[in-house]
Amino acid sequence: MQKRVFVKTLIAAAAVAATGLIAGCGDKAADKPFKVGVTAGPHAAIVTASVEVAKKKGLKVEVVEFTDYVTPDKALNDGALDAAVYQHEPFLNNFNRQQGTKLAKVADAVVQPMGFYSNAIKSVETIPEGAKISIPNDPSNSGRALLLLQASGVIKLKEGVKGNALISDIVENPKKLKIIELEAAQLPRSLSDVDIAVIPMNYVISAGLSPSKQGFYFESLKAPFALIVIAARENNKNDPRVKTFIESYRSDEVKAFVIKTFDGAVRPSW
Repeated sequence: MQKRVFVKTLIAAAAVAATGLIAGCGDKAADKPFKVGVTAGPHAAIVTASVEVAKKKGLKVEVVEFTDYVTPDKALNDGALDAAVYQHEPFLNNFNRQQGTKLAKVADAVVQPMGFYSNAIKSVETIPEGAKISIPNDPSNSGRALLLLQASGVIKLKEGVKGNALISDIVENPKKLKIIELEAAQLPRSLSDVDIAVIPMNYVISAGLSPSKQGFYFESLKAPFALIVIAARENNKNDPRVKTFIESYRSDEVKAFVIKTFDGAVRPSW
């Protein structure tokens, strides 16, 4: 009996290695859901769209939603998640530096440009003196927002400062703008209290804001901060289940879903 079980296990392992698919339903490991961390909104919707594609490939995907940027990576590092889809690579790298973790980019996901949003202002030229501007308070997105403000011409940062820019790195602020850091999820709500909010696209969509109606200045689609990545751990990035999930996410079916659902606000990278 023991020999028969052992042989069965070897056959199942060989099937996983050869096909990248999940072994049969009799294997307890195969029945375990592949858990993917996402932030609520577009990332949750896109990964959910990949569930049926993955199912056809033998992978049972479970979507786990979060409302902040830090908890998903912590859960991924702790093994509570198998992958995460919500962040750009600079954020991932910064998290690794700060937390001493070994999370890895395993594939490109979608492109989501950050932009300026306002209930009243429609152009950079009409930003008034002393305007209140809210930006994300997490390190990489805060720097990203400051770089976007600099690109628009309303502030100037210290020479050589990049994605790690701080408010203290502002060396020129001719309009005397008041820049306020808030948790990213709170930025859409801040529009009633500030003149402009610099918001990552996933929170724009989840809050029901319109890039075409309330947005007026955006990142280049080639900006490294606009590209969302699929992340795993160094110790599981070559797992066949991770590869199957990537194939499912970057499928023609999911591409069609993104194009139809987000009308250009979110774009496939494949």
